Amino acid sequence: MGIAFDPSNKAFHLQAGDTSYIMQIFRSGYVAHLYWGKKVQAANMPRKLTFLDRAFSPNPDPSDRTFSLDTLPQEYPAYGNTDFRAPAYQVQLENGSTISDLRYRAHRIYKGKPRLKGLPATYVEHEAEAETLELILKDELIGLQVTLLYTVYEKWNVIARSVRFDNLGSERIKLLRALSMNIDFRDADYEWIHLPGAWARERYIERKALQTGMQSIESRRGASSHQQNPFIALLRKDTNEDAGEVYGFSLVYSGNFLAQIEVDQFHTTRVSLGINPFDFTWLLAPGESFQTPEVVMVYSDQGLNGMSQTFHELYRTRLARGVFRDRERPILINNWEATYFRFNEEKILQLAKAAAELGIELFVLDDGWFGKRDNDKSSLGDWFVDRRKLPHGLKGLAQHINSMGMQFGLWVEPEMISVDSELYRKHPDWCLHVPNRPRSEGRNQLVLDYSRQDVCDYIIETISNVLKSAPISYVKWDMNRHMTEVGSAALPPERQRETAHRYMLGLYRVMDEITSRFPHILFESCSGGGGRFDPGILYYMPQTWTSDNTDAVSRLKIQYGTSLVYPAIAMGAHVSTVPNHQVRRVTPLETRGHVAMSGNFGYELDVTKLSDKEREQVKEQIAFYKQIRRLVQFGTFYRILSPFEGNEAAWMFVSEDRSEAFVAYFRMLSEANAPLSFFRLKGLDPNKNYEMIGSGEVYGGDELMYIGLNAPTRRGDFLSAVWLLKEWR
Repeated sequence: MGIAFDPSNKAFHLQAGDTSYIMQIFRSGYVAHLYWGKKVQAANMPRKLTFLDRAFSPNPDPSDRTFSLDTLPQEYPAYGNTDFRAPAYQVQLENGSTISDLRYRAHRIYKGKPRLKGLPATYVEHEAEAETLELILKDELIGLQVTLLYTVYEKWNVIARSVRFDNLGSERIKLLRALSMNIDFRDADYEWIHLPGAWARERYIERKALQTGMQSIESRRGASSHQQNPFIALLRKDTNEDAGEVYGFSLVYSGNFLAQIEVDQFHTTRVSLGINPFDFTWLLAPGESFQTPEVVMVYSDQGLNGMSQTFHELYRTRLARGVFRDRERPILINNWEATYFRFNEEKILQLAKAAAELGIELFVLDDGWFGKRDNDKSSLGDWFVDRRKLPHGLKGLAQHINSMGMQFGLWVEPEMISVDSELYRKHPDWCLHVPNRPRSEGRNQLVLDYSRQDVCDYIIETISNVLKSAPISYVKWDMNRHMTEVGSAALPPERQRETAHRYMLGLYRVMDEITSRFPHILFESCSGGGGRFDPGILYYMPQTWTSDNTDAVSRLKIQYGTSLVYPAIAMGAHVSTVPNHQVRRVTPLETRGHVAMSGNFGYELDVTKLSDKEREQVKEQIAFYKQIRRLVQFGTFYRILSPFEGNEAAWMFVSEDRSEAFVAYFRMLSEANAPLSFFRLKGLDPNKNYEMIGSGEVYGGDELMYIGLNAPTRRGDFLSAVWLLKEWR
């Protein structure tokens, strides 16, 4: 592992886990990309770059018609000085020109990984875990210095990249584009995957072949969004879950982003990812700096499962932080679908008492406890208790619930403001808005202007006062609309297009301050469900409400797609009532439980209305999840059958020592006289024997992986089965 520089051929060789990444300084300081893939011992590069005289590819050096930036695979390309492909960055000078020319000037190699100022990022606990290269490029004419940061991890096939811009000149420079990474592959024989969706239908898997020209995904919503996730992957056409090459790219950012792939005339492939240049500029005065968010790049030669497992372990152990990173998460009940806004203290205590009797560990009070919040038309921003509903306040309610043996949790939405609120009447300029334009509302609310320090300071203190007022163990942090009229009353005209990114910097500051003040509180993020399920938020809040859609069948695709990048311990998954409130489907309680057990388990229904039979089922589900909780939350996850490819779905979790496993199987629709179905398990030790708990049957790990299990044959729609396997001695 490590980073080596060979001064004789000016080549950098980065080794991370079982992968190599090689680049070389060419012709007057241009940095070329040579290789990323399976680890090689040396960097002699038998397949060296070939330079040809290409028609209509101009030459920066007129004396050499074989050299053009239009054909050079680059690390951080510009536009306008012979490269016609999409650039990684672009600047505008005070004279109006947009040409820049970065050349290599120096580099630093050191142990460890630096923090990124004001931004979430992966980290190390010990310097020996990683090594970092700072590759310093400069445009001498304008005094622009650009530092490319590469961190390689010893344990994983991971390279973390970001970019820092420093204005060392005497004039202001405007950044028009500042992506976090670029990589030029030398062929285009790939497919690509991304995770599109919508509210209540997040992170579906879409896989397609690369085509000549541009293909991209993006968000312009002020959040990473339900519609796209800040992740893409390139993979060879024969790659499947367990074999083949995959190159994964995940942006540690929660706002507007762009991920693009360009296949050019010579069938080379350019991949770049970062803050969306749309409606973005950043003014750099002399002496100022700008830091881009981090991109985590993962290589796997063991298919999509291999890529996912790397992301899972890295994000669970070196992105999520705090005491809850390594702690089992509680089984909770949320009152939202049981009561919506229609509750009082008596109803909440009835729900809590019934939940405690079932073995639930945490009660979460959702929207409607503050201001005069009887519906979604008022009171956001008025973070004080509604004594009409809760006469004993949050403290009295929380203490009563604690006396039942449960923890108490609370819903908040600190980024929003209602027009009908005391806060808005006092500070109408505290929301995002543009002068003389109407203020569009979503869910009857506006977005607070987190680009303003005074707004952030107010929210930090106000929410801190709420959290200090009662024994609160959990917070659900929601965000229920995207940005429109993106402008700030606190910024001058030339900085208005900085508002969306400054909002994210403000949000990260608020989250960092509040979560640091209350390390004993488990924070779960939410944005209408999964509208901001991204690595940036996971840095501050180690789990996310996966989707507002709690239907078990819908959740198969949502949770399966989410697992491409994010670990099960990050996914909130609840059992809700039927007919389901989002799709009106009726599914068995058993199936709802099995789906929800594949994440952070909980309930979202009125447990006081359960029948005696349902109460017993719920008790059994809770007791069973407590047996498998550590396995699900900290085990290695394997996808087996995809709900996107057929009528079945299956996945499993395996302990680190491969001594136990939890397997879940689902069949959506029943078929008359259907063929028999079986599936093979993964990740077991072929030399161990495993007992199926409950049946007493014993099988070899090799049998379970190479021969497989028979799928259940019982009839009916929306059926499921689970198996708990333990090493038999």
